[in-house]
Amino acid sequence: MKPVVGIVVSNKMQKSVVVAVDRLFHNKVYNRYVKRTSKFMAHDEADDCNIGDRVKLDPCRPLSKNKHWIVAEVLRRAKMYVPPPAATASGPRAATAQQAATKSSA
Repeated sequence: MKPVVGIVVSNKMQKSVVVAVDRLFHNKVYNRYVKRTSKFMAHDEADDCNIGDRVKLDPCRPLSKNKHWIVAEVLRRAKMYVPPPAATASGPRAATAQQAATKSSA
């Protein structure tokens, strides 16, 4: 088997990830390209993969019933959402009251 590249879809297990690998093939009858997705369980020794990461998988000996791949490298990290810092007062009413106070003082 040759190495494959896919996207991590689950990392809820310890030292294991589920990777979705897409492949395209040509359908001769309809003369169209068809996309198929295969999901593989892979061993992640460092446990550093997150959902959305693009990873390269190498085949290895069977590590468990479903794990026959190992994460060779993380090609691209997923962009993580970082919420903006909240104001001291929370809630929409506090924000409108704060705006009204600044308008009246100005």
